[in-house]
Amino acid sequence: MEKLGAEPGEEAGCDDEEDAAKAMERAEAGKAGCSPGAPVPEEPGGLPWLVPEGGSSSRVIVHVDLDCFYAQVEMISNPELKGKPLGVQQKYLVVTCNYEARKLGVKKLMNVRDAKEKCPQLVLVNGEDLTRYREMSYKVTELLEEFSPVVERLGFDENFVDVTEMVEKRLQQLQSDDLSVLTVSGHVYNDQAVNLHDISHIRLLVGSQIAAEMREAMYHQLGVTGCAGVASNKLLAKLVSGVFKPNQQTVLLPESSQVLIQSLNHVKEMPGIGYKTTKRLEALGIRSVRDLQTFSSKILEKELGISVAQRIQKLSFGEDNSPVTPSGPPQSFSEEDSFKKCSSEVEAKNKIEELLASLLNRVCQDGRKPHTVRLIIRRFSSEHHWSRESRQCPIPSHVIQKLGTGNHDVMTPMVDILMKLFRNMVNVKMPFHLTLLSVCLCNLKALNTAKKGTIDYYLTSSLSTTSRSGKRSFVILLE
Repeated sequence: MEKLGAEPGEEAGCDDEEDAAKAMERAEAGKAGCSPGAPVPEEPGGLPWLVPEGGSSSRVIVHVDLDCFYAQVEMISNPELKGKPLGVQQKYLVVTCNYEARKLGVKKLMNVRDAKEKCPQLVLVNGEDLTRYREMSYKVTELLEEFSPVVERLGFDENFVDVTEMVEKRLQQLQSDDLSVLTVSGHVYNDQAVNLHDISHIRLLVGSQIAAEMREAMYHQLGVTGCAGVASNKLLAKLVSGVFKPNQQTVLLPESSQVLIQSLNHVKEMPGIGYKTTKRLEALGIRSVRDLQTFSSKILEKELGISVAQRIQKLSFGEDNSPVTPSGPPQSFSEEDSFKKCSSEVEAKNKIEELLASLLNRVCQDGRKPHTVRLIIRRFSSEHHWSRESRQCPIPSHVIQKLGTGNHDVMTPMVDILMKLFRNMVNVKMPFHLTLLSVCLCNLKALNTAKKGTIDYYLTSSLSTTSRSGKRSFVILLE
C-alpha cells in the first residue's frame, strides 16, 4: 500500500483480519481417512500404496500473510512498544493496529478520535513514511525466494509461493521408514481427517511442513510473524490462510474446499471479485456464493462478458488455474497521499512536490530510469468516494537523463509536467475538492549504454542496481 490504499494487499482492501473461526464448520460425515502420523500399510520394500488423486490439482500453493504488518515493523524498531496497544496512524486514520489494540476494540481504518475513545491507552505512531515497511516487505519476499523461486507479491504484506516442485523433490527422497514425518504442521481446515493413502493429501501435508519452515525462518531471521494457508490453488490458499490468526497456519484438503467456499457470507468476500462486479452481480440478484454457482451461465455471460462470467463462476466452485507469477523488480514507483480536503492549486502543488521528492529518491536507489509519469486524483463525492481519475505522459528525454543522478534541477521540470496533467483534469478556476493525490513513475528501463562485444557489456549492473534489500550488486551476463 503506497500510503493508504495505494498498493493492494497491505491493510486496506484486503480480507479483514478478524477471527475467522466463524467460517469453520464440521467436516462432512463419513469422510474416510486416518489421523496424521497414524500407521500406514506399506508395500514391501518401498513407500505406502497411494490412491490416485483423480482430477484434483497436483499444485501446492502457500499464501503467506504477515500479521498487522506496519505495527510489527514498528514494534521491531522499538521493542518497548511490544505488549502495548499500538496503532499506526496516517492522517486521521488508524490504518492498522496490533492485536493488543484489537482486543480493546480498535479496528483497522478507524478514525483516530474514535480509536482513542475506545482505547485511551492506545499508543499511536506515524506511518506516513513507508520506507521501513517497504524494506521489510522485500526482505520477506527475498527470504521466501530462498525456498522457491516462484514467489508473487501481493502488496506489502502478502506473498503467494508455489512450492509444487519442492514438494515433489521431497516426496522423491522420502523412504518408507520416513513416514513418521508425514504429520500436518498447523491446523487442518474443517478438522478433516487426513488420508495418507491419498497422494493429494500427502502433497499438501509436505506443503504444510514447508510453510512452517518459511514462517520459522521469517521469525528467526527477520523477527516477523505471519499466517499461512496451504491449498491446491491461489484462491483457496488465500481464503484458508485467514482461518486461524495470528501467527498460525491452515491446510485445506480438497474434500473441504466447498465447505470453505460456502462459508463466505457474500460474493464480495471472494478474492477476484471487485467492487464494480459485485454491484453488477447484486443487480442480478446474486449475493451468496451459492447464488453465483447456480445462476444461468448464459445470462451471466450476456451481462458480464464471456471471460469475466466464466472466470468468476469457476471461482465460486473454488477453481483457480492462475499461476503464481514471480513479481521481479517493481515495474513502477508510486507515492500517494490521502486527506480530507485539498481545494487550491498551490496546496496541490506542494503535495505533488512532496510525493515527487520521495519518488526521485527511490529512482536514485533503484538505478533504472522511468520513461512515463502519471498523476492520479480522487475527487470528493458522497456517492463515489472511491473513483479515481488519471492522466499520464512521456517524460522528455533530456529530463530522463537527469533522473536518478541526484540532480536537484530535475524537480522543476517534473513538477511542471505534473501540474500540466493536474490542470488537464481539474479546472483550477472553479471550486474543487480533492481527497487524494498520487504520483507514479512507470515504464522503468535499465541503462544499457555499453556496446555488445566490450567487457563493459558483460559486467553491467543488474536490472535493479540496488537490490531489494538495499545492497548494490553486479551480475555477470553469460550467453
